Amino acid sequence: MNAPGAHGTGKPPLRVVVAEDESLIRLDLVEMLREEGYDVVGEAADGQQAVDLAVELHPDLVIMDVKMPRRDGIDAASEIAEKRIAPVVILTAFSQRELVEKARDAGAMAYLVKPFTKADLMPAVELAASRFSEISALESEIADLQDRLETRKLIEKAKGILMESQSLTEPQAFKWIQRAAMDRRTTMKAVAEVVIETLGTPANKPAAEG
Repeated sequence: MNAPGAHGTGKPPLRVVVAEDESLIRLDLVEMLREEGYDVVGEAADGQQAVDLAVELHPDLVIMDVKMPRRDGIDAASEIAEKRIAPVVILTAFSQRELVEKARDAGAMAYLVKPFTKADLMPAVELAASRFSEISALESEIADLQDRLETRKLIEKAKGILMESQSLTEPQAFKWIQRAAMDRRTTMKAVAEVVIETLGTPANKPAAEG
């Protein structure tokens, strides 16, 4: 039977960095996580140490207190989120509700109000990991769509150049790019870029072909 920390999929347990300046709370937190099958790979007592550990270890999750020495949890969470290192779960006292909003703005994926139990911790951890995974997948999908759109634009431009400079029809120009990509074992995007760079727009570079 797989531990919850492995999401019940047979995958390795999630690697976690815990940042809490109060040692007793930190110890309790680490114990709860390990009991649930999570791999606590680093412990920090201040915000800067938390960032340093996150950068060094690239954990799957960071759990950190809002108020810590050297660098507060919100500022630390902001850097970790900006660098897309890992999802962050923020720990806060009930009286710090306004800080929760700041934590969300900083990129925290979930938060826990102290004091908390294991029953509170696990859903927050799973929620943060799930949200981060969804966001990462969406960002990857958007990047892929943008790349495909850019490729399409480049191929269209290269086709136009070939049609004008080589007196080809549109299907012929497309096949030329396709064949060149196959012959050179490269992408059509790369071929299109070479066509654009080498031939340019004939109307703008009348001397290039002479």
